Amino acid sequence: MQAVQATQFGDPATLELVTDLPDPTPGPGEIAIDVSHSAVGLIDVFFRQGRYKDRPGMPQPPFVPGLEVAGTVRALGDGVVGLTVGEQVVALSAGTGTGGYASVYIAEAALTVSIEGRGIDPALAVSVIPNAAMAHVALTQVAHLAAGERVLVHGALGGLSAGFPGVAKQLGASRVVGTVRPGKLAAAEATKLPYDRIVDSTDLHSALGDEKFDVVIDPVGGALRTQSLDVMIPGSRLVAAGNASDDWDHQVDTNRLWFRSVTVSGYNAGAFLPTHPQVVPAALAAAVEAAAAGLANTDVEVLPFSQAVTAHQRMESRDLDGRIALTPEA
Repeated sequence: MQAVQATQFGDPATLELVTDLPDPTPGPGEIAIDVSHSAVGLIDVFFRQGRYKDRPGMPQPPFVPGLEVAGTVRALGDGVVGLTVGEQVVALSAGTGTGGYASVYIAEAALTVSIEGRGIDPALAVSVIPNAAMAHVALTQVAHLAAGERVLVHGALGGLSAGFPGVAKQLGASRVVGTVRPGKLAAAEATKLPYDRIVDSTDLHSALGDEKFDVVIDPVGGALRTQSLDVMIPGSRLVAAGNASDDWDHQVDTNRLWFRSVTVSGYNAGAFLPTHPQVVPAALAAAVEAAAAGLANTDVEVLPFSQAVTAHQRMESRDLDGRIALTPEA
């Protein structure tokens, strides 16, 4: 099979296309997928840079990045039911999040969902369904969103964040507002994502006025996380879902949480899903419905595996207003 390998930790140039790797075969409870599209995510960049290299279970070079793929079922492992060879599917990883940038991918059947006959473009499917599923878990299991509540989503156009507005609307949110950096406001105005409003995140007080929220989704972190406390009502919940700001020293004053009567919870899908597998089927089903209903539409640029270096360079520069998907070489 062909695959893009991170040959060592470092800059995007460490990514290399190889074409002579052996085709993997599925084990019990697994399926093999002939990959049509592999999503490129910020976590792929972090793995390639080696940010988590000293943590147990994290990938070591050479490894194949990528944790979200779309394609067709190539083979079924023992015990797999409910899927058939040739069926169009999307799969995500709940483990170390590797293996996706390859022409053949081994997925857990439990983390795979069929999109056969749903009319969803596979490039869009791989770009939005896994994140919409993770959004569903965050909103139902961590934030405990109730119908009629108001949701604020930081980094509104980012890969994970883009999964939230449609799912929140599915779950009955009365209003979903997004925030972006000033340079992203023009793109925000053109987005197809179902936000009621998108504002500049530089100064939440000025941008939002008196508007307050029941749930805040924050994959950005840093100073924006602290600002968010000022737009939360008593009883509201903030979900810390990432650290795109790269501010690893930021801390939240727990006395402010007590005084305002608000909650901050962490959500890392890679840690949560393996320990709560029972929530995955409903999340994937909801994500497919959101995509089929047009509630997760976002711009997707498709590049061949040979341009993986370019894809990672653009991810690092944040020169994106949507998603990038890689496709095997013809």
